[in-house]
Amino acid sequence: MDIGVIQGIDRLILLAFNGSENLFLDNFVVVLTSAYTWIPLYFSLLYLVIKNNENWQKILLVIGAVAICLLLSNTINLGLVKPLVARLRPLEEPSLRGIISATNNYSASGYSFFSSHTSNAFVLAVFFSLLIRDKVFTTCMLVWCSVVSLTRIYLGVHYPSDVVVGIIFGSSIAVLVYFLYLRIYIRCSDKLHYISTKYTRTGYSFADIDVVISILILTFIYAAFRAVLSI
Repeated sequence: MDIGVIQGIDRLILLAFNGSENLFLDNFVVVLTSAYTWIPLYFSLLYLVIKNNENWQKILLVIGAVAICLLLSNTINLGLVKPLVARLRPLEEPSLRGIISATNNYSASGYSFFSSHTSNAFVLAVFFSLLIRDKVFTTCMLVWCSVVSLTRIYLGVHYPSDVVVGIIFGSSIAVLVYFLYLRIYIRCSDKLHYISTKYTRTGYSFADIDVVISILILTFIYAAFRAVLSI
């Protein structure tokens, strides 16, 4: 397929998802796209790891694996890909001025390709889904990272292709680092598969997983309240 056709499709999808005349939705998306909004979720994931690993060696192994995921994602993207590709964000693209709308004057610095927000969100969602192995948890995490990704298109700071590449890259990093983590974990523990109605097969308590899911849902509710109050 010709690169011009791909770029045309990219712009059409961007225009379909970018902005709206709905003040509530505009405010809601701005709150959802902020990494600070999701701090409670990050702490709940940390709580889940600490609560369900019996020693600090295993806890630090998980934390270290997540840190490596995020380090690789951001270093490769921010330090290598973005400077090399140097793609302007849609809001800064001269040919799109007056066509792309800026929501609540929201803007982002740096280049567009590819989306760090998307890559980092999928790193966390995919890694923890592989770690926990629970369908409901995985579904909730994938909904979360997909919503975060769509906010970047809505706000006009990324093209759909930036988001798609971010999904692929972040997911790939998470899978690779998880299997490295698993190889090390097997050497540290003889407990790999759990058979229980209270735990997932990797040993994570359903009750503790519910805490994470509850905080995720409450954060969406908080974002909705913030959006209403900003109207």
